[in-house]
Amino acid sequence: MGQQEINWKAQWIWGGNEESPRNEWRCFRNTFRLPSGRLDGAALSLTADSRYVLYVNGERVGRGPVRSWPFELAYDTYDVGHLLKPGKENIIAVMVLHYGITNFYYLRGRGGLLAQLEVNQNGIQSIQASTDEGWKTSLHLGHDPRSPRMSCQHGFVERVDARLWPEGWVSNDYNDQTWGAATVIGEAGDAPWTTLVPRDIPLLTEEPIYPLRVESLQQVKPISWSTNIDMRNQMMPESTNHANFVGKIGYVATVVRVSSPVKATFGFLNSRFNFGPCSINGTWYSPEQLPGEFPQKFVVADLKEGDNFFLMDVTGVEHGDGFHMGIDCEEPFELISPWPSDEHSSPFITIGPYAVFERIDHKDVYDPIPRFRKVMSLYESGNIQKGELTSAEAAYLQAKSISSASELAIIHEWIRPIPNALVSRDNVFALSIWKREAVSHKVPSSMQNVVIAHVEPALIPLFGDADTEIILDFEKEYSGYIEFEADAAEGTVLDFYGFEYMHEGWRQDTYRLDNTMRYTCREGRQRYVSLVRRGLRYLMITVRSASRPVKLYEVKLRQSNYPIAEIGRFHSSDALLNDIWRISQHTTRVCMEDTFVDCPAYEQTFWVGDSRNEALINYYMFGATDIVKRCLKLVPGSKFQTPLFADQVPSGWSSVIPNWTFFWAIACSEYVEHTGDIAFAEEMWPHVRFTLDHYLTNLDSKGLLFMRGWNFLDWAPIDQPGHGAVSHQNMFLVKTLREASMLAEIAGDMEGAHSYRAASLKLAQAINTHLWSEEHKAYIDCIHADGRPSSVLSMQTQVVAFLSGVADKDRKRQIEAHLAFPPEHFVQIGSAFMSFFYYEALSQIGLTEIMVEDIRKNYGTMVKYESSTCYEGYPKLIDGQIHPRQLTRSHCHAWSAAPGYFLGHEILGVRRAAPGWAKIVIAPKPIAGLTWAKGTVPLPQGGRVDVSWSIREENKTMEIKASVPEGHEMEIIAPTGYRLEILPNALRN
Repeated sequence: MGQQEINWKAQWIWGGNEESPRNEWRCFRNTFRLPSGRLDGAALSLTADSRYVLYVNGERVGRGPVRSWPFELAYDTYDVGHLLKPGKENIIAVMVLHYGITNFYYLRGRGGLLAQLEVNQNGIQSIQASTDEGWKTSLHLGHDPRSPRMSCQHGFVERVDARLWPEGWVSNDYNDQTWGAATVIGEAGDAPWTTLVPRDIPLLTEEPIYPLRVESLQQVKPISWSTNIDMRNQMMPESTNHANFVGKIGYVATVVRVSSPVKATFGFLNSRFNFGPCSINGTWYSPEQLPGEFPQKFVVADLKEGDNFFLMDVTGVEHGDGFHMGIDCEEPFELISPWPSDEHSSPFITIGPYAVFERIDHKDVYDPIPRFRKVMSLYESGNIQKGELTSAEAAYLQAKSISSASELAIIHEWIRPIPNALVSRDNVFALSIWKREAVSHKVPSSMQNVVIAHVEPALIPLFGDADTEIILDFEKEYSGYIEFEADAAEGTVLDFYGFEYMHEGWRQDTYRLDNTMRYTCREGRQRYVSLVRRGLRYLMITVRSASRPVKLYEVKLRQSNYPIAEIGRFHSSDALLNDIWRISQHTTRVCMEDTFVDCPAYEQTFWVGDSRNEALINYYMFGATDIVKRCLKLVPGSKFQTPLFADQVPSGWSSVIPNWTFFWAIACSEYVEHTGDIAFAEEMWPHVRFTLDHYLTNLDSKGLLFMRGWNFLDWAPIDQPGHGAVSHQNMFLVKTLREASMLAEIAGDMEGAHSYRAASLKLAQAINTHLWSEEHKAYIDCIHADGRPSSVLSMQTQVVAFLSGVADKDRKRQIEAHLAFPPEHFVQIGSAFMSFFYYEALSQIGLTEIMVEDIRKNYGTMVKYESSTCYEGYPKLIDGQIHPRQLTRSHCHAWSAAPGYFLGHEILGVRRAAPGWAKIVIAPKPIAGLTWAKGTVPLPQGGRVDVSWSIREENKTMEIKASVPEGHEMEIIAPTGYRLEILPNALRN
């Protein structure tokens, strides 16, 4: 029946005593008898806060909803008629995963489920089931609500104990008599979900992908103990309602009790901000990195018999990555609270915070930490006296001197026990990367059965008192849901850990991303499909606490992405370019979820600026337009956070990158040009005007955009301060104002079109007056907040000067020379994202040869190291060489897939020459080394452009065959120096 507007009779329901519980999985069931008779259709519409998985009569139907603002919540409609049984009992079962915290793709609302089943039976339309107090609900008792956050961007790690919850709870014959009645919490349209809108894109795919081989087999012994503490939420409880940075000054403390003296290693993992000094029984240590390439830090200390007081300074600013800690010791030990507590409290306390604050990047927020650290340094050097300290600073120093739990009473007013809810039972990520012992074994051929789709299982061996670890290689990076089938003894623990890269046995771990899952087995054969999306290429599986060998029948990933056909094609006489195009295609595909996302592993976040380039790449590879339209329409929802619009949405991080807003406005204009959708121009123009008018209020007396913000463009040492007039930002605003004037004209706002054209010209004039260096014949990077002109010259700034049209006449020719022959003293391009703009400039100048050589060089490195996807950043050179263990952070990042666009745009030469592709120009570029190329570019209304060309160098002739659908005008342009020979086409697609 598809997505449709619903007349909601259903009511919002929930269960339990908390409106928005932390990390709760709640199950719902409704049993109803469908009358006998012919069933002509049935549509089940639903939505939930935060995510749901839907089952009908035991069959899993779908997952949702798509990411959306809570005040404009999307719902899904499923055709379920084929699953219903007229004249019999039917069951609708829904699992709702409620985060209870805000992250980078969800804003905290409250727990809730809304569902309504409408059937057309015997010619009569009726509602057969809708959420109300007649539905039953229960917590998923096998889910561990104390599982830690995956990262500041994500929700929570998945941990399930199959012994505690029956797999068949979704089926008709399950007895739910012990379940409670759901509670009605509101009507459709009640806050916080004041508007309900039908899903505006198709349902995502779920395609089973098997690994290709078992990469390794090891027997391993884990460290003694580990945990992850949500220190951000502890120090600022209200931070559950936003995803902004939290700064805090204070300590964490516990007591380690041992029965005899022993040496212990304290490890601090995966935490960017919390590597402060720590004290054990009053002796202070600075955590140090042990030999190797791992960023975790350690303290090795002697513990005395009895109680050992541990105190660590956790002063710093963080997003919510968690405080990852482990202890390894040869003797048993116990952690106990150093302060009286109840059964809901963990063995940890915090002391402080002595200051705590929320930092919003585009606002001038006071940060006390730099002053605090300076004061502490002055005090320790004797330059100020204790009497000159504030009460909080004095209390901080008093706590620092404590060496035992018995001394805590003197600072009791600063002590807060950390609740169990914020402390994970253990840390699967830590156990996966930090091992006391690891011994490699050869992989038996029979173990490869786990990657083969047949009936014979792989037998996972036992190694005495050690655990067994295998690593599976999927060959490519994917994004989706782990599924496995195993036969195991009750209580066997299966730990899963996904990561992106290995090199000659070395593993790049996902620091700052807990990409793990734990499943505790019930007795016998069992299957599990995970509920949490994760991205990975490699999957480590560690078998723990097994009393007999595990039979692993299969492991696979349900690859989930926006449903697209791979219409685009590129193939040429250069095998390297072909490989580069394919990794660009795969990168883009796995980064297309319900929006474009930056990467499938680390973030899964819709970064607004990234998606402009990703939209263009997608146009040439897949031709999808609904996902682009959806992304563009989501952005104005952030105006309640800032009129400048946020750089990632829908998100609780109120962060602004001005260029990202500019790219959004440009992408709106490009979408209209690509599709010819005038109605979209009319819809979006007021939003574009709203935010640009607010940006224009930030022009200074020179006429330049001079503002505080995340004034970012590239991961390179360009001069882009957080406050000042940044050149690339001003230049992109010139281009944005010009694009906005065209959008205004299409939308019928002629006054706005004139106003923005004038503003664009005036800003360009100011840039040329104040940001051009006549001495260097180039544009400087910025003017600092104190009025000081930057001494930095960068390729980034020159690229944007060209693209924005700021540089004209002699200056334009000078900039073109810089782009063709980059001066060595200029800051060079630092990321594949920035390369997209560089390639745009080179293609406009006609320097395709330089562009392709740059692609071969930088993307060829990715192919060399067997990447199936494009890196987030280019590898840094170490002593002039690329180090295979320091290639990049994210190995799959859609902002980097530029070749997917430019090889079609330049080498095939397929270009839009009129709105909606009414006219198509084909102007191939036969660069040196290419003798032929062929491929396909999809069109927005359906159909495609097919191009095939080859070169006869002896007479400088290009043979070309091209076809476009009926109704499109086509012009073929010969490359400079070549004669065209147009071959006939048998078909027009």
